[in-house]
Amino acid sequence: MNVITETNFANLGEKKRGKVRDIYFQPDKLVLVATDRHSSFDRIIAHIPNKGAVLNLSSAFWFKQTADIVPNHVIDVPDPNVTIAKRMQTLPVEAVVRGYLTGTTSTSIWTRYQKGERNFGGLTLPDGLKKNTRLPHPIFDPTTKEDTHDRSLSLKELVDENFIEAPRLEELQKTALALFARGQEVAAKHGLLLVDTKYEFGVDGNGALTLIDEIHTPDSSRYWKLDSYGARVAEGVEPEYFDKEFLRIWFREHCDPYNDKILPEAPAEMVAELTRRYIEIYQQLTGLIFSVDASVPPLERIEKNLAKYRLR
Repeated sequence: MNVITETNFANLGEKKRGKVRDIYFQPDKLVLVATDRHSSFDRIIAHIPNKGAVLNLSSAFWFKQTADIVPNHVIDVPDPNVTIAKRMQTLPVEAVVRGYLTGTTSTSIWTRYQKGERNFGGLTLPDGLKKNTRLPHPIFDPTTKEDTHDRSLSLKELVDENFIEAPRLEELQKTALALFARGQEVAAKHGLLLVDTKYEFGVDGNGALTLIDEIHTPDSSRYWKLDSYGARVAEGVEPEYFDKEFLRIWFREHCDPYNDKILPEAPAEMVAELTRRYIEIYQQLTGLIFSVDASVPPLERIEKNLAKYRLR
């Protein structure tokens, strides 16, 4: 199966390589190509077939589902792996929203809770809680958006360190919580729990807050199966999940993913399972059948579908 590890398309504008997307800059818009790179622990840990298409199509679905809450950057989706987007001034804050006490990364609420932290997004948690406990209400728990390593900061710290002005941060918080509520509502109707997620925002030329990047994808969000959650947590076992958490756990058990120079190769069966999960959750959430044209190599297909966006 063809895997998109990187792109190098000509005449689309200056290219910047993101963790997952290759971004081509044009005067008034961006060409965002979702590759199959898989990022965790601030690095690429694997390549997952069809992942890029699932992410891009999932975001396209969710951008439509939430357009009444906040404007988004989408202009066109000319290919399963591509979004044409309006250029925005990006805000250097990742708007993280959490509904459950869980996670494995250094910025996750469960990791920080284990280290003794108890105040999260204005919510003070008691001692003795178990992993995967549902929080009394979703919390806004933002991080910085930095090239090296994101940091969890309080709202006051974000303002004091000049990442964002207080009124804009208040708007960000309100919008992120509304988006999360919509996500949880839609997910529950399809038998899923939206556990946590992160949003990225920009500002347009008129200063209007705009949702950018991706939304409620298996990369930016954690999903659990609704019907088995209660029983599994009561038994002390992990919820049934669709996201990349199981691959993160494997890497943490087999290496130091933050510090080891060379990581072990992800097991082929885990890569195949993650592809299956990405496709399953897309189909369950959207009610659509996942399909891409496999009759031509993906890079050839993408290049053809981007013909009208080439710079002359």
